[in-house]
Amino acid sequence: MSFVPTSSTSPKRALIVSGIALILPWVLRRWLLRVFCGYSFAEGARIGCSLIGCSSLRMGPSSRIGHFNVVKGARVDLGELATIGDFNWISGLSPGNRKHFTEETGRDPAFIMGRHAALTSRHYIDCSNRVDIGEFATVAGARSQILTHAIDFKRNRQVSAPVRVGRYCFVGTACIVLKGSELPDCSVLAAGSSLSRAYTDTFTLYSGVPAKPVKPLDRDAEYFRRTRGFVA
Repeated sequence: MSFVPTSSTSPKRALIVSGIALILPWVLRRWLLRVFCGYSFAEGARIGCSLIGCSSLRMGPSSRIGHFNVVKGARVDLGELATIGDFNWISGLSPGNRKHFTEETGRDPAFIMGRHAALTSRHYIDCSNRVDIGEFATVAGARSQILTHAIDFKRNRQVSAPVRVGRYCFVGTACIVLKGSELPDCSVLAAGSSLSRAYTDTFTLYSGVPAKPVKPLDRDAEYFRRTRGFVA
């Protein structure tokens, strides 16, 4: 899924509008966010009691952002039926920032979720660069971190790189995913693991600190074939 916003708003302004609108019914809150922030909501999309200060936001049909989230700085694109649970912190740093990443002209601070993708609760997502969560993928459990920036000690500079979690992936609880990492399609990152590089082998269990391929997964497993994101 690709989304290039036609316009953007000031994240600070959007946070103020979002905060003021919290006490309003969703119908009125959605209208305010559309008019004053330029956000786009498809039919059935909904935001709970959360502070949203994105540079741009597009929510696909029946997508959902739950309660007590803070989303700021990055542009956000949620596919159809994509869900963000409760108590998550998602933040980015705008391309115009003059303190960090000044040499990275192509940096894209964004949080992109494919259709039926899910981010559960109490996770921290750093969108200094782009984070892609593929369709039907799940960032499960709690307390996982996705970090797209780090310090280059040799150059004494902050640097960033995108992170990708592939289609039909599963990220277990309390994982750390570092800048430049990729979890290939139809793969599992075991609970408590730390992913620090881009892998390519699909249908694989990755585990450990740092995470490494451990064993192949059953290609016929129902999780990798489901047509509905929600797992009962």
